Amino acid sequence: MSSRELTVDGVRELLREVAGEDETGGLDGDIGAVPFEDLGYDSLALLELAGRVERDYRVRLADDTVVQARTPDEFVGIVNQARAGAR
Repeated sequence: MSSRELTVDGVRELLREVAGEDETGGLDGDIGAVPFEDLGYDSLALLELAGRVERDYRVRLADDTVVQARTPDEFVGIVNQARAGAR
């Protein structure tokens, strides 16, 4: 298991890798509280992100929990809580 916690910057990097980024550069700046929808990402992109996080951080995330995350901050909280419970 990776010893590092997921951060908003980590979410930003992974989103760019798994789902790309639109021309507006919507992932620049402080995105923690910005809804994924406003960033241009739908539930499919979130599930792709979750799959990558499961692989990289070796944590199991329930699909229904993942799609409840509305912002990168919420997603980070879900992941890090799951990681803490898996220890």
